Amino acid sequence: MTREEPQQLAVIGLGYVGLPLAIALAKHFEVIGFDVSVPRIIELSNGYDRNTGQSPRGLASKSLTYSSEAHDLKSVDFFIVAVPTPVDKQNLPDLGPIRSACRIVGQHIRTGTTVVFESTVYPGCTEDECIPILEEQSGLKAHVDFGVGYSPERIDPGNSEQTLETIIKIISAGDAQTLDKMEIVYETVVTAGLYRAPDIRTAEAAKVIENVQRDLNIALMNELSVLFHQLGLNTTEVLKASGTKWNFLKFHPGLVGGHCIPVDPYYLVHKAAAIGHIPQVILAGRRVNDSMASYVVAEAVSLLLASNTQPGRARALVLGVTFKENIPDVRNSQPMVLVQGLEAEGIDVFIHDPIITPAGFSDKFLADPFNGTDGFDLVILAVPHDAYMARSTDAYIRLLRGNGRGVFVDVRGALDKEAFAEAGIAYWQL
Repeated sequence: MTREEPQQLAVIGLGYVGLPLAIALAKHFEVIGFDVSVPRIIELSNGYDRNTGQSPRGLASKSLTYSSEAHDLKSVDFFIVAVPTPVDKQNLPDLGPIRSACRIVGQHIRTGTTVVFESTVYPGCTEDECIPILEEQSGLKAHVDFGVGYSPERIDPGNSEQTLETIIKIISAGDAQTLDKMEIVYETVVTAGLYRAPDIRTAEAAKVIENVQRDLNIALMNELSVLFHQLGLNTTEVLKASGTKWNFLKFHPGLVGGHCIPVDPYYLVHKAAAIGHIPQVILAGRRVNDSMASYVVAEAVSLLLASNTQPGRARALVLGVTFKENIPDVRNSQPMVLVQGLEAEGIDVFIHDPIITPAGFSDKFLADPFNGTDGFDLVILAVPHDAYMARSTDAYIRLLRGNGRGVFVDVRGALDKEAFAEAGIAYWQL
């Protein structure tokens, strides 16, 4: 293996991580964007991206070819694997997608090929799970006949400031030559620079704890929010005051969903359990964050009862059901857990989200609740999409029965609470 530029690259998995990377690399290399989902390949080939909102111009790059056919990978000499790494119903790592990708890639490895993994995993996964499959499928030896590296993704969907290009990229490999090859590829698109980790396991651990740390900080804010409500304090005001100190970390309470923060900690928990260690703090943070949707439901029900409205007779509207603002993704959506909790209380629940289509949802999905509804006893702003933030407070007040009666829950405290108070509305936030 020499320090030469690869002839053809392939990005395996065209989701939030893989697609932007494939488009960026296609400005410098011949790239195959590969995904096992035929509908996904069709829509991208037609210039449409339902997930990340990539422009038709970027999708139509002459150097980028989309395919779901494995035989199109026969000439690739540099693979980047960016498939999902979810957890199952027991919160155990589901390595099915990455194992499947390894089998596909392994069948197309030849001497001199480089394989880089970007999927978030636990320390040791690349060497213990992925490399054996690559060797079995190819009949070749890793770090001798072909190179293996790990460069964790750091994509933050919807963040226009922190992008692939502007975030320092960690690279690691099983040998120095592979690390050099990775540098040649990634330095073409990452302007922020590269950080060479000493080995693959270090890079795997670095990535997984990034989201563990964020999960724990949000969990602390959520626990403080519960405590402060019991003490009669406004959490937002407490955090504003604390935030005046230079070294106070500015996190806020909220519902933690999506495909990273509520998932990645379980990968580290799994590895810890395998060596006989029980990570008390990590698990505590997960328990707190997983309980918050139920906590919001309980508070909403209490407010309904306080306003002399029985839950079994109440109509509720939940605004925003994606896992975060301005992202059309409902994976591990805590607002959907909130909806289920309200329904379990006997409440008639309707939902609305301006950036997703009603397909796959029940007839409870409203096209435009701000226009001609009969009024709701309870309105919950669960996800403060930009489209919601552009509306006036009066627009939200008009959603409630009698143009102002009822309960308004602003989960993230995104709106002006004083305006609701002036209108005499029961208002609550985390």
